[in-house]
Amino acid sequence: MKQRYYSLDVFRGATVALMILVNNPGTWGHMFKPLTHAPWHGCSPTDLVFPFFLFAVGNAMSFVIPRLQEAGAAVFWKKVIKRTVLIFAIGLFLNWWPFVTWVGNELHFKEWINSIDPTKGIRIFGVLQRIAVAYFFASILAYYFRPRMLIYISAAILLGYWAFCAFLGGADPYSLEGWFGTDIDKQILGVAHMYKGEGVPFDPEGLASTLPAIVQVVFGYLAGVYIKNQGQVNWLWTKVPTSKEPHFKLLSGLLVTGFILLVSGWIWSLGFPINKKIWTSSYVLYTTGLGIMTIGGMIWYIEVQGVKNKLTQFFDVFGKNPLFIFVLSGLLPRFLGLFRVADGIGENGEPKYTTALTWFYRNVCAEIPGPPEIGSFVYSLCFLALMWVICYWLDRKKIYVKV
Repeated sequence: MKQRYYSLDVFRGATVALMILVNNPGTWGHMFKPLTHAPWHGCSPTDLVFPFFLFAVGNAMSFVIPRLQEAGAAVFWKKVIKRTVLIFAIGLFLNWWPFVTWVGNELHFKEWINSIDPTKGIRIFGVLQRIAVAYFFASILAYYFRPRMLIYISAAILLGYWAFCAFLGGADPYSLEGWFGTDIDKQILGVAHMYKGEGVPFDPEGLASTLPAIVQVVFGYLAGVYIKNQGQVNWLWTKVPTSKEPHFKLLSGLLVTGFILLVSGWIWSLGFPINKKIWTSSYVLYTTGLGIMTIGGMIWYIEVQGVKNKLTQFFDVFGKNPLFIFVLSGLLPRFLGLFRVADGIGENGEPKYTTALTWFYRNVCAEIPGPPEIGSFVYSLCFLALMWVICYWLDRKKIYVKV
């Protein structure tokens, strides 16, 4: 198929919308279980969002790489390097933003390395940085290797990462304390620039675990090539399907392949647990399988059945400016956090302050009857609606921010 499937844009938009939803609760202390990450091993619905986005990045690459191959290596390297640097720099900017923070009643500059506590500083890696690095290496592989060879390379990377985890780790190589990648991040990034949300220096988007994430993008690229060619996988099988039944061949191929990867990931997880935070190889297979089956279902529902309704249009709007709206969803709350409003009197008799968004949650969303998770979720929906309005306005004005 020469034109892009509309369902791929809906898939990408839905992924971005879910990323915004789960990243912006009213309070992290009260969230519905499906909207939280698995504590360590395991895979919740929220743990599907990031790998699905990387998978969508690969889908988009399948439409771009052929044009870059025609344009030549110089054009390819210029575009890929520029895009990688920009996405990585935006991610680093987002980590540092808004450059100042409240300490008591004073604003203090956020130092690259804290002068008082050298173990604290600006985190180097993050979601956008992982996207940038994974995109860079996946693009190189897709540009220089044919699909059949990409399958072999991907298998080698996943097996190699398993070997690194199993033989370079501690007594429990798949635990927080025993995972080998933390030592690499400490040596290269430094403790000051690592994530510490687990209570210790540990970066879930660090260097080592980015290796299997590259395969996630490659798998998305391969799925995109398959979809674009209407299931004519002559690069993989000797028999080429007839063009009279492209949707049957396409959908059956996607669903069977997705199911095989899903089961393979589950079987591998018996010895190499499914784990997002160290991005295990079994996690790559498991989430890729679910991603392929999800796209297959969307193609059947949207393309074959011809469904295009308010729900698909809602997600499609997010898919028009995916990176921009994701970045804005991170920048806006942090910027508004600089402006505080009075919120009563503290125990010491001095006025208490809070941010506008926190005030909205406490005085509007949290007042909704029922368990506190409802108010927290309503806040997430309100924030998502705000982001959608911005996306909708940009789409009406034909403004598409591309990196």
